[in-house]
Amino acid sequence: MRDSAAPLAPPSRDHLVLYVNGERREVRGDDAGLTLSDYLRTGRCGRRLVGTKIACAEGDCGACTVLVGRPATAGGLIYETVDACIAFVHQMDRRHVVTVEGLGGSEAGEPQLTSVQQAMVTHHGSQCGFCTPGFVMTLHGLLEASGSTLDDDAMRHGFSGNLCRCTGYASIVDAGRACSAAPREPLATKYDGASMVADFQSLGTAAVQVARPVGNVHLPRSVAELVACRAALPGARIVSGATDVGVQHNHGRVAPGAIIGLSGVEELRRVAVVDGELVVGAAATWAQVAEAVRERVPTYYDVLMRFGSPQVRNLGTLVGNLVNASPIADSIPFHVVAEATLEIAGPRGVRKAPLESFYKGYKQLDLEQDEVVTAVRTPLPTPAVEVRLYKVSKRRDMDISTVTAAFWIQQQAGRVTVARIAVGGVGPTVLRVPRAEGLLSGKPLTLDAMTAAGRIAAEEVTPISDVRGSAAYRLELVRNLFIKCFYELSERLTAA
Repeated sequence: MRDSAAPLAPPSRDHLVLYVNGERREVRGDDAGLTLSDYLRTGRCGRRLVGTKIACAEGDCGACTVLVGRPATAGGLIYETVDACIAFVHQMDRRHVVTVEGLGGSEAGEPQLTSVQQAMVTHHGSQCGFCTPGFVMTLHGLLEASGSTLDDDAMRHGFSGNLCRCTGYASIVDAGRACSAAPREPLATKYDGASMVADFQSLGTAAVQVARPVGNVHLPRSVAELVACRAALPGARIVSGATDVGVQHNHGRVAPGAIIGLSGVEELRRVAVVDGELVVGAAATWAQVAEAVRERVPTYYDVLMRFGSPQVRNLGTLVGNLVNASPIADSIPFHVVAEATLEIAGPRGVRKAPLESFYKGYKQLDLEQDEVVTAVRTPLPTPAVEVRLYKVSKRRDMDISTVTAAFWIQQQAGRVTVARIAVGGVGPTVLRVPRAEGLLSGKPLTLDAMTAAGRIAAEEVTPISDVRGSAAYRLELVRNLFIKCFYELSERLTAA
């Protein structure tokens, strides 16, 4: 095993380059491993930008929301909201970070509010004020993304990642309505995105290696470089969206060490439909996946809109969620019943592994230390297939699941020809229930059949009791989800 401090060929850039509120920054040493919020608030970025607040440090409350601009294919920068508390500085290479301090202007030396900030003042959208910068950043992000007016649904969805304990949200929504009707203030009019992109392009295509005493940060720029880096550093932590690693880091559960970041491998950001398969690269974000499945698999889109906020979906990745291998991961059941395949690259070449057999036990994967998952390929349902996905949690949005389930049902001449069912939160991994599937196969889809299949499925799983629910409760959920699926499919077939 090569030491984490050993240089990797070819020669690489030894620092990060990013902009903060329009000012160019070069980052070296330990700063590359800081969370973005620490980098901003402690003044390591040049001055203390304490408008980025920290409350939960888990990406749940949105008080730390900032806007991050990345180069767009058409030129300039595309800005998205992210939670600075669970993002790392090394993910910001070739990016422009805008904080609440960087939104407004000044006149005669006096700060000037943006229309969003003024609307929050006018409509009393702030009480204690702690959450206010995050809401302001989210509203600016919504306006950047929409390019036009915002309806209430768009605002309520956009605010799902921002928590306020004072206002009841009505006054914040009123402020959103007001600034939606006001003249738009795009960041492109304040910051010269084209010059920043030109600067990023001038850096060339060299990989980045930032030296740190606790372990270097490596940012390869191609899959080939990624594979070579992984082979040389099998003990390094691979970081893509960091939405889980960031939380673990803030709770002291992740020891500092060598890091391999995927943010610079542009080919891994690919999302495409090829021959009926959804192909998602390892660095493609949930926001990209959601857009791809919105019309193709609406029930999957609905789940994606619940399990993470916009800030989380703008950073987190599908492949990261799959490899994290949590038995309550919201994405795994669908990809299991769709019979998805992982593409895994290593020094011995590229191989494919069925997702279901990829999981060998709790957090145990069919993945060698010198290998990396580069993509997942998921067959999309044809019009003859009915897909139903369920997530049961104590809160509707932004909560960890108690039980998840996925149903992939195909019928012909009134009988089930294909039944693939997966449940999560009831064992060490997401589980298929083959006996329940076998009971449904070849039979009419009736309430009695689905009830019986649910009873059998409950016999095939081994849930535990924890803070989210008892084992008995989880078994009852499994049985009831079969019945719920029957009624939903019956309504769908009756309507058709």
